[in-house]
Amino acid sequence: MALNAASHNVAGEKTGPTTVAPPAVSDESKKELLEAANADSTGQSAPGRENEKGVEKKEKTAKELEKERKKAEKDAKFKAKKAAQAGPAATKEGGSKKEKKKAKEEEQLPEYKEETPKGEKKRLRSLDDPHTKAYVPKVVESAWYDWWEKEGFFKPELQADGTVKSAGNFVIPIPPPNVTGKLHCGHALATSLQDVLIRWHRMRGFTTLYLPGCDHAGIATQSVVEKMLWRREKKTRYDLGRQKFLERTHEWKEEYHQHLTHTLKRMGGSFDWTREAFTMDNNLSAAVTDSFVKMHEDGLIYRSNRLVNWCTQLNTALSALEVDNKDLTGRTVLTVPGYERKVEFGVLTHFKYQIEGSDQTIEVATTRVETMLGDSGIAVHPKDERYKHLVGKKAKHPFIDRLLPIVADEYVDPEFGTGAVKLTPAHDPNDFNLGKKHNLEFINILNDNGTLNKNAGKFEGQKRFDARYTVVTALEEAGLFVKKVDNPMKVPICSRSGDVIEPIMKPQWWMKMDEMAKPAIEAVRNGDIKIRPASSEKTYMHWMNNIQDWCLSRQLWWGHQIPAYYVNIEGGEGDRTDNELWVTGRTEEEANKKAAEKFQGKKFTLERDEDVLDTWYSSGLWPFSTLGWPNEDSVDLKNLFPTSVLETGWDILFFWVARMIMLSLRLTGKVPFKEVYCHSLIRDSEGRKMSKSLGNVIDPIDIMDGITLEKLHQQLTMGNLDPKELKTAEKYQKTSFPQGIPECGADALRMALVGYTTGGGDISFDVSVIHGYRRFCNKIYQATKYVLGRLGDFQPRAQIEKGGNESLPERWILHKLTTSAKKINAHLEAREFSLATQVAYRYFYEFLCDTYIENSKAIFDDGSEAEKESAKQTLYTAIEGGLTMIHPFMPFLTEELWQRLPRRQGDKTPSITVASFPQYNESFNDESAEAEYELLVDVSRALRSLTAEYGFKDNGKTYIQPLDDITHKSLQATTSLPSIRSLAGKTVSEITILTPSDPLPTGCAVYTVGSSATAFLDVKGHIEVDKEITKAQDRLKKANETIEKQKKIMDDDWEEKVSDVVKEQEKEKLRAAEIEGKNWQASIEQFEKLKLSE
Repeated sequence: MALNAASHNVAGEKTGPTTVAPPAVSDESKKELLEAANADSTGQSAPGRENEKGVEKKEKTAKELEKERKKAEKDAKFKAKKAAQAGPAATKEGGSKKEKKKAKEEEQLPEYKEETPKGEKKRLRSLDDPHTKAYVPKVVESAWYDWWEKEGFFKPELQADGTVKSAGNFVIPIPPPNVTGKLHCGHALATSLQDVLIRWHRMRGFTTLYLPGCDHAGIATQSVVEKMLWRREKKTRYDLGRQKFLERTHEWKEEYHQHLTHTLKRMGGSFDWTREAFTMDNNLSAAVTDSFVKMHEDGLIYRSNRLVNWCTQLNTALSALEVDNKDLTGRTVLTVPGYERKVEFGVLTHFKYQIEGSDQTIEVATTRVETMLGDSGIAVHPKDERYKHLVGKKAKHPFIDRLLPIVADEYVDPEFGTGAVKLTPAHDPNDFNLGKKHNLEFINILNDNGTLNKNAGKFEGQKRFDARYTVVTALEEAGLFVKKVDNPMKVPICSRSGDVIEPIMKPQWWMKMDEMAKPAIEAVRNGDIKIRPASSEKTYMHWMNNIQDWCLSRQLWWGHQIPAYYVNIEGGEGDRTDNELWVTGRTEEEANKKAAEKFQGKKFTLERDEDVLDTWYSSGLWPFSTLGWPNEDSVDLKNLFPTSVLETGWDILFFWVARMIMLSLRLTGKVPFKEVYCHSLIRDSEGRKMSKSLGNVIDPIDIMDGITLEKLHQQLTMGNLDPKELKTAEKYQKTSFPQGIPECGADALRMALVGYTTGGGDISFDVSVIHGYRRFCNKIYQATKYVLGRLGDFQPRAQIEKGGNESLPERWILHKLTTSAKKINAHLEAREFSLATQVAYRYFYEFLCDTYIENSKAIFDDGSEAEKESAKQTLYTAIEGGLTMIHPFMPFLTEELWQRLPRRQGDKTPSITVASFPQYNESFNDESAEAEYELLVDVSRALRSLTAEYGFKDNGKTYIQPLDDITHKSLQATTSLPSIRSLAGKTVSEITILTPSDPLPTGCAVYTVGSSATAFLDVKGHIEVDKEITKAQDRLKKANETIEKQKKIMDDDWEEKVSDVVKEQEKEKLRAAEIEGKNWQASIEQFEKLKLSE
């Protein structure tokens, strides 16, 4: 279709592969999209294949990246020079100049100012307005959201009696983002997927609710606020006091909450903001308190002194989620906060203990030699002949007056280290269990700040990693040091502070998980909850069957203070680790009453626990606390719970999802949701994890609105990166975005992210692919403009139905509309998001724009009035169906265009957000029309491919030979040749339809049209025969290599392992290669004959 190209910013050079290309449509359409994505590129990459079987991902060297950077800079200067030269008098000498001119025109447009008052329906400008001639995201996407929100389109619509609609309800509670700063592309992915499902269900008549909110993110938020407080005022939280610090944190939360809300609205998320929740709202806090008290009363929550992950920088226990394990292959020195020199890790230090009362020694080995100051025993394997004689004896500690019992335990691996294991029960999880089993002493040697306490003897006061060196020196002086050897290991790092985690014993609140896990396992096993993809269900089951008790306490101020009180009995020597000396209460009055009943006749005072609950605890209540629980009379709880889908990343499946399931079953007796969909994690275009220190964390706002390289750099300087990290991040940005990030808009970002979601591996995210979807947005925009221009003063039929006199192309596009509707509904039902985008993309791009609209031009130019009217009705139905079909993916663009269309008789639908989603219409199904017309489409595509391959600009003399009588009859129809001419384009001047029995034309290039026909292009006098034979042989060889490779990839294991999306893509590659091979073989035979005739 001859449409205006999108005016656009430059997208940039390639940086690396992406996991998934845009929708796997026809080769030609795919090529057009990808060429659009990479046209004039100076920074981003085209889709790659690093996740395909048998395809190796190549990491670019620093030299290659630097070369690309220089090339990009040179290219940018050249383009800037050319743009400056292109004035109003620029001629129409080709698409490239036209596109540059349009880009320049957009740049010269005055700043767009929305004239619509906030909350009112958008005042649409004429399509002749400079701002609306071409697709500009900020113009199209303005004003609509405020109107949607004001009109209440996003509120759950109930029936007159207050119950949900007959179709049922569909509810998604947002996985609450942390109120710690800006959202990233992972949030954008989640919002896109969730909103697609919500909008799709709303358009199908469901009572829908997309519930917004955010999480207080205890440790993350407190850490950021404390850093800010010190940076701005040189104060600590203790200088302010608890109450003042909490007030300051609330102020900070309000500031950043506005940015979160703005981003979610900018993304088009159809949230009901009247129900927005925050985990520290009064009603949600009441739910936290109520649930804690209930479960403590039931004996599920208890107090115990056990090992926790301790961060000495933040002075709090951490959940496993907040700990990153750094893999080391051997000796490595790492930077640790609070130390001037780097600290040694990845070594096994061997030393000896002397056996009490003898000259014998026993050699042990450890990766944390400083912990030997807390050793209280040594373990050996009971069958290890080397140490059998020492079992039951004691070793003497060289620095502290302490004897270490030598015990036998089958846990010990006799092959590791020396086969003798030093035991530090108070500072190692494995030693903790052995210490309990053998009744060893638990000796804590660390203060909360990471310095050694009095139990460390002469080393008291030293920092833990300074002691790592001084202990070795003391061992050497005592003649007990043996050696150091490299040792692969994992070092636990605090994800917030970068500190090395220490296992420390702390009295904390814990939740018993065995009893909680059983019904949660059964709920998934019996299908009450469906977890997708299947691999995530296996992960869930593995974790739930190996679950451990949950540490609930955090030594913070920001969060839900634990509603537990220590009963300080007058005259008693209470143990704060004793669960029996604690009571819980929803209020202090309730706690006091419980204590009085429990300790009758005794005087006591109550002290509330200063700790707060793990953030995941309040998040675990999210699906039902946000709907009114524990108020059983809540209308929302009755109508909208259980929720429908929980869409989230697989990485928090057990930290959050499993806990929601367990807590909901325990507290409400119901599952919290019926389905869990785990999306992939986003990586950068080079396959690396998103990290602020790498500079590859991208704000979705910057993709939607566009941003210069200079401003990207400025954002880095506003963070907390050290100078080295800042340099690395800036280098990445310069290489990946030499001209910044072009304005892509929310619709293109959403469509790309949903298209990436195959249900497979991680996503290698690339901005250039999103920019390619911006071009697709322009295709939709220009197609709708064309339709509006052709319709004129037009009244569509009241119903979506045929008129009875439709031509073959009309029957074909209506067939494609109904079959596409059937497919897209099925794909969304199965959560096959990528396949759903491919259907929508292919319908609009290939079927509607490139085929039917092109064909309709001839009817509008030369047809009768009756033919024109029929074509208008069909064109309206096709564009209306296309816009509503693509609305869940691209809400702003579709609303903008849908509002410009005339309404059907009696249709009072105010917005496309509440319009009906296309459904399968049996009366539109027409397989015979599909077969007949697609023959014409395929033939015309073959002719275009041939003229393009051999450089014909015009005067292409072509032949079409049907291979059977049925095909011949179709090609002989009166409408066939005009359709082929229309679709083949101006490069073809002559088309001859042969019979199946006619001799083959000579001197022609060949293109096979499936098994039904062959297309020929007369190339006599247009080519150098020898050169073309060589080229064709080379192409044939490559095609055969591709065929062989694809067959090798697609083995039996492949069928079972890969997703349906990948299967279809790989099979299409094989089919394309096989056809290409046949074409080149046939062309070679033709060229050989041509050569002989010369």
